[in-house]
Amino acid sequence: MPSHPLSRRGFFALTAAGPLASAVARAAGSIPVGLELYSVRDELHKDLMGTVRAVAKMGYQCVEFFSPYFAWTPDYTKQVRKLLDDLGIRCSSTHNGPESFTPEGLPKAIELNSILGSRYIVLASAGRVQGLDGWKAVADSLNQGAEKMKSAGLQPGYHNHQLEFKPIEDKRPIEVLAENTTKDVMLQLDVGTCVEVGSDPAAWIDRNPGRIRSMHCKDWSPAKGYRVLFGDGVAPWPKLFQVAEKTGGIEFYLIEQEGYDLPALETAQRCLDNFRKLHG
Repeated sequence: MPSHPLSRRGFFALTAAGPLASAVARAAGSIPVGLELYSVRDELHKDLMGTVRAVAKMGYQCVEFFSPYFAWTPDYTKQVRKLLDDLGIRCSSTHNGPESFTPEGLPKAIELNSILGSRYIVLASAGRVQGLDGWKAVADSLNQGAEKMKSAGLQPGYHNHQLEFKPIEDKRPIEVLAENTTKDVMLQLDVGTCVEVGSDPAAWIDRNPGRIRSMHCKDWSPAKGYRVLFGDGVAPWPKLFQVAEKTGGIEFYLIEQEGYDLPALETAQRCLDNFRKLHG
């Protein structure tokens, strides 16, 4: 694996989108649950192949690689894809920094995601954005990315943090993004950050049918912040599952854990166990 510093900001290869994709997934069994690999970032940095094997052994059905994957060579990416195929899991999306959406970086992002078998190139953060016009420019960039990715069978996504749910001039940036992007742009909902700033994630999903095709299942509590296991915070998971699968067009869930008192791999296992209890 190429040497690089870690930074925060990758199950179904369905051709249908939105509610139809969700319906197909349900008909085949259940919506796949994966792991955002930032949750096991230190282990991944030390031994990527071994960590992915451990995650697959737990029962995760897909993974999301985050921004350091962008430093990989095509040959190394092919090795990772072979591992995924051998394990019977998928990389349904990647978590990307702004470099993946530049004119110079997008062709490489498309190449690596195509090798991985990913469907979504998700922008993890827009960086510093000035005013609502700035957010409209971000939306334009995502739309342009969608056009350039289309021939490769890929789509862009946008991952929210707290900022996007905080109003600017009486309007939330996430609303600007939703209203000014085409339906080719997936809105990847980070539940924890939405809940932290007092927004209702279920209402947001309901307002954007077919757009919430992936969710970061990260919990939050007033006492412990994000250092809480999935299901032990205040997010209304049963309600979220219901609306995501009925309205949101969810195609895959991704558990994300920013930190906990237990080792990261054990924490990932406990989160998956809790997910299964709550979701079934």
